[in-house]
Amino acid sequence: MNLDTKTALIYDEEMTQYKLLWVDPACKIEVPERLTVSYEALMKTGLADRCVSVPVREAIDEDILLVHSEDYLEAVKQTPYMTLEDLQEFTLQYGDVYFHPNIYHCAKLAAGATLQLVDSVMTGKVRNGMALVRPPGHHSMCSAANGFCVFNNVSIAAKYAKQKYGIKRILIVDWDVHHGQGVQYCFEEDPSVLYFSWHRYEHQKFWPNLRESDYDTVGKAMGAGFNINVPWNKVGLENSDYLSVFIHMLLPVAYEFCPELVFVCAGFDTAIGDPEGEMCATPDVFAHLTHLLMNLANGKVCAVLEGGYNLKSLPQSVCETVQTLLGDPLPQPANLTGPCKSALESLHCVRATHRNYWSCLKHAADLPSNELSTKRVKLAEDENPVEKNEEEKEAKEIVWPDPLKRTSPSVRTAVVVPEGITCPEGCQLFCPSEDPDPNLIKQLQESLGRDTDDLTTLSTLIALMDQMEKNRIRSGLALVRDVSMTMNCIVQHAASSSCNRILIVFLGDEVVKNITEDGKTMLVHLSSNSLESEMTKYYIPVCLKKGCSDVSGLIHAVLSLLLPLGYEFDPGLVLLVQTPDCGVSENTWQQLTGLLQALAQGHTLVLMKESDQTSVAPTVSSLLGTPAPSLGPLSAPGSDDVEVLERLRLKLQRDWKLLQTTVSEIKCDDDG
Repeated sequence: MNLDTKTALIYDEEMTQYKLLWVDPACKIEVPERLTVSYEALMKTGLADRCVSVPVREAIDEDILLVHSEDYLEAVKQTPYMTLEDLQEFTLQYGDVYFHPNIYHCAKLAAGATLQLVDSVMTGKVRNGMALVRPPGHHSMCSAANGFCVFNNVSIAAKYAKQKYGIKRILIVDWDVHHGQGVQYCFEEDPSVLYFSWHRYEHQKFWPNLRESDYDTVGKAMGAGFNINVPWNKVGLENSDYLSVFIHMLLPVAYEFCPELVFVCAGFDTAIGDPEGEMCATPDVFAHLTHLLMNLANGKVCAVLEGGYNLKSLPQSVCETVQTLLGDPLPQPANLTGPCKSALESLHCVRATHRNYWSCLKHAADLPSNELSTKRVKLAEDENPVEKNEEEKEAKEIVWPDPLKRTSPSVRTAVVVPEGITCPEGCQLFCPSEDPDPNLIKQLQESLGRDTDDLTTLSTLIALMDQMEKNRIRSGLALVRDVSMTMNCIVQHAASSSCNRILIVFLGDEVVKNITEDGKTMLVHLSSNSLESEMTKYYIPVCLKKGCSDVSGLIHAVLSLLLPLGYEFDPGLVLLVQTPDCGVSENTWQQLTGLLQALAQGHTLVLMKESDQTSVAPTVSSLLGTPAPSLGPLSAPGSDDVEVLERLRLKLQRDWKLLQTTVSEIKCDDDG
């Protein structure tokens, strides 16, 4: 197995050996089966066998004391010797948690498993990994168990990584449906840890019912700005809502922060069917959330299980996450209709709040004049949060289809290069199995207006596209004499055939022609030329002052425009085109190549000029799934570029809803 494709899986059946021993409606959903169904699904799908199995160890006192007080640790140490009555009484001093004679042992295993994952990733034994642990951790605090959590697994691991490996910047992404207040409290004054959490909040009416879970709690002292809360104030949120917040809030800040290690508090109670979350996001969305993090920190991603209480969507979501960590093609994103009004309200508020701390958000809209979130719907001091009764929760059974099987083509990357150029390691030189169709050659001759040596290359590329459409080849790269002519011929062929939609991403100042408006082709043209007057729904010219050579400007364009457009357009093929004069740096090009493989199930065809042979190896590396090198902490994009991009976004968001970042930009029914 290639080192670059190694993914760790950490699991031990021992962590299932505790359960609730008395009647407690709040805790009855935290069952051993949460772990067993997840692991069994990984075994059944063959994903577990593809991972590197890492043994679990118990965390030692020194590890636990990185986060927890000595008094709390000593108190938990006594639980194995308590009677049932003692355990019940001990539990009463904490919130929504239970203790069992074996839970201290399991909690040490859960924390230790997370540390084993950190060691495996940081020593290069694996690229990334997932720890299936129980009890979860993100609610537990310095001196208190809370919310099914005994020790704060990820917080312990983050402090351990800083101490043992000298990590200076850590990103923790908490996509559990509950706010991980334990992680927030642990790092609220620490600028070396960026904590991002979205969570069901409902104007402070949802557990843990904390005022400091709202968008305007940003951290304290030196840690101000390094705590990002996105409160969900309604249930039923969908894939579009999750992706929108990732693209327009998390990723810009994450790229500016430039983490050296990424943790995911991987709670799957945000998935459809979960009785706690009551959300409607399908398991496949977690594949996309995972992928969007995998080019950060040179691919060092550690996912650690938190919540998830539907025994169908939980294992499905775990499998989607692990399969993405393994580098398999992503599923087609489902039902991306744009974020709902309530999600936009939250996104608007958090962007407006954090523009004071992050240069990538300096252009964000002001806080809305009509007060939102807890400021709009306040809890009376004597009001208790409204809890749905258990019968009502159980009656609302939701049915959804199983995720489609994610099939990896037999060939990951194929190349079409002139004679004499060596095929890079790990990919395959593409040669059509059949002679070109005479009718195709005739069509190409007519479109070119002459007989040309380029006909052979063009017919080979069209054969390669056909193999990609049949999912026999995942991605491709071609060195051609004329990238613009080649691109136009491919587009013309697609327009006259049954090809899927094509997203073209063109980097360079060459004039691009022959782009149709039939909806089969979208072109995003990144250059230093001002062509905004020619913009249409499917032709988006993006003028950057320094062209593609400015890293901050280009990344800002990719996140604010290209990714949301690409997701909503939902192509069957991404055609990525670079001209030699575009000026894009090697690392930025690799980041772009990696991010775009979220689309079209990874079917990406890269066109470059024959003379640009030095870019072949790094491009192929990204197509093969190697994480892009870090860009370093990014500076603010230029004000001219921001102005252009915002103007384009505001014009385009009428047709492309994933570009929306505020409620005021749209007219919609009051669904919030």
